[in-house]
Amino acid sequence: MQPQADPFIVPECHDEIEILYRDEALILLNKPSGLLSLSGKHPENKDSVHFRLVQRFPTCTMIHRLDFGTSGIMLVAMNKQINAQLCCQFSERTVSKRYTALLHGHLEQDNGVIDQAIAKDKDNFPLMKICQQTGKPAISKFRVLERFTQTPEASFYREDKRAGERSVTRVEFEPVSGRTHQLRVHSQQIKHPILGCDLYASDQAYFMATRLMLHASELSFDHPLSGERMNIVSPSPF
Repeated sequence: MQPQADPFIVPECHDEIEILYRDEALILLNKPSGLLSLSGKHPENKDSVHFRLVQRFPTCTMIHRLDFGTSGIMLVAMNKQINAQLCCQFSERTVSKRYTALLHGHLEQDNGVIDQAIAKDKDNFPLMKICQQTGKPAISKFRVLERFTQTPEASFYREDKRAGERSVTRVEFEPVSGRTHQLRVHSQQIKHPILGCDLYASDQAYFMATRLMLHASELSFDHPLSGERMNIVSPSPF
């Protein structure tokens, strides 16, 4: 029996990919929210970061992904040899990543560490869950940047009665590990889900934003050819 194609058809993304840096070895880009990192199984889900890039750079290969709703920095190798070198840095955790997120409610702590193992939720694909027994270790550091009350003038505001209380905390996340949906699951675990998250947020938090309020804002790694430490920043759009 042939596997069925994913029935979910993603909305068309009209935003362009912004190239932040490019040389003979790699590309650093800014992915818009609402664009797949890789093309989906369904033929109508062809549009993606990879699909667009290979039109211009046929030998480029993906090293990591960002969720469909997440915007921000992605690192792409120009060939398989560079890909292997960069993947080693990710696996050895010498790559530093920082994200900006808007969380529902006001966090009491100004900073902290979330240390909760994450496993696949086999009963609720594609969700992940906290499970100390079967999950893989997952650690996320966070630092509060701002606490505020959302107003109707905010560009990400969704006018919906289900949004309820509109207190918001802007945080900087630094994931030590790189598990699937890690920041989204960890935010839910501390009872301050990411605004606009369709998988892990309450109705209140989901209906407060028109998109997932998570942005990959900083990436640091060693250039595979020169060895120079690269630090790329993409300011959060929210």
